[in-house]
Amino acid sequence: MSDAVLEATGLTKSYRKGTAGEIAVLRGVDLRVTRGEVVALVAPSGAGKSTLLHIAGLLDKADDGSLSLGGRDIAGLDDSARTAIRRADVGFIYQFHHLLPEFSALENIILPQLANGTSHAAARSRAEDLLDGVGLAARGDHRPAALSGGEQQRVAFCRALANAPQLLLADEPTGNLDPDTSDTVFNAMMAHVRGTGLSALIATHNLDLAARMDRAVRLDGGVLVPA
Repeated sequence: MSDAVLEATGLTKSYRKGTAGEIAVLRGVDLRVTRGEVVALVAPSGAGKSTLLHIAGLLDKADDGSLSLGGRDIAGLDDSARTAIRRADVGFIYQFHHLLPEFSALENIILPQLANGTSHAAARSRAEDLLDGVGLAARGDHRPAALSGGEQQRVAFCRALANAPQLLLADEPTGNLDPDTSDTVFNAMMAHVRGTGLSALIATHNLDLAARMDRAVRLDGGVLVPA
């Protein structure tokens, strides 16, 4: 069996923007993320990092190219199959936490598990374990507005892991935090990723954080090159 969790070959993506016509963002991206590997994706804003993450996470479709997750071809799946894979096999973290404000930290982690068919008791137990793992066991009953920025992002990380995905995709997960808080959040993320053997593709502008991952790749002219 292949050790690749995520494998992309020849991904292309263009967008039509008014009178500018079609703008090619991805021009043939090849990427392979193996089991337990943490890969940094670096590039300036507008270079296509988010586009690549959205395609890898089945939030968008490439114009051409192949894509597989866990050895399964996922590029041509219909919308219902794509939704099922996103829910069960892919975890997302964004620069802004996007927590549901009317629910507690614990409930924000329970809800995606319920949507995936997990019993409430099992979902609550996993949510408590995840919060404990990032040092927030005592904050589970707090709503997002009562949490600091770093705490909110750690809850968002726990939510991304709620359904034990194969792949974690993170788009500037510490970009909205001050340096000290960024380091705290990143350390919590990496401790869990390393402890579980999770695979991750993390987009970041922070070259210091990128250097702490297994390797880094850079989007340059719509293709990936070693950073």
